[in-house]
Amino acid sequence: MADDEKNEIEETEETPEVEAEAPVEEQVSDTEVSDTPSDETEAPAEEPAAEEEAAPAQPAKRQRSRRHVPRAQRRTRSKVKREAAAKRKPITKTPKPEGERGRRQERRGVVISDKGEKTIIVKVDVIKLHPRYKKVVRRSVKFHAHDEANTAGVGDTVRIVETRPLSKTKRWRLAEVVEKAK
Repeated sequence: MADDEKNEIEETEETPEVEAEAPVEEQVSDTEVSDTPSDETEAPAEEPAAEEEAAPAQPAKRQRSRRHVPRAQRRTRSKVKREAAAKRKPITKTPKPEGERGRRQERRGVVISDKGEKTIIVKVDVIKLHPRYKKVVRRSVKFHAHDEANTAGVGDTVRIVETRPLSKTKRWRLAEVVEKAK
């Protein structure tokens, strides 16, 4: 297989030389026809032709692929210049709303325990799609929430809101009782 490849490479290298020799012979025949020297202006014209004859006599170099071109030789695209603005608008600061410090998370769940004083444990069911398999995955998470008036009982559906840490485990507070247990 390697010999076949070498033969193919040699054949491709030989073909440019043969093609390059043919035009050279034609140029020589043109100069032989005009044996009579005419003006001095034609004499310098024959010298560059002699240089051209010498160049193809050397083995032709294979051109490198244009896949990896050095940065200096790469094409550059002209950038579109945008028009300058006639007059800039002044920068104005809008006042921040005082009560809004960011969106607080809200969850809805069922109270599973109210034994602690001013504390309820809320079970929230989370339904997600699995990121790879796209199957519905159900999980439940328990949150400890602060219930100031001890209004929620076991089985109630409640809405809890995220808040600052109130104890080691409490980071939520009771917003409202949505539905009382029967």
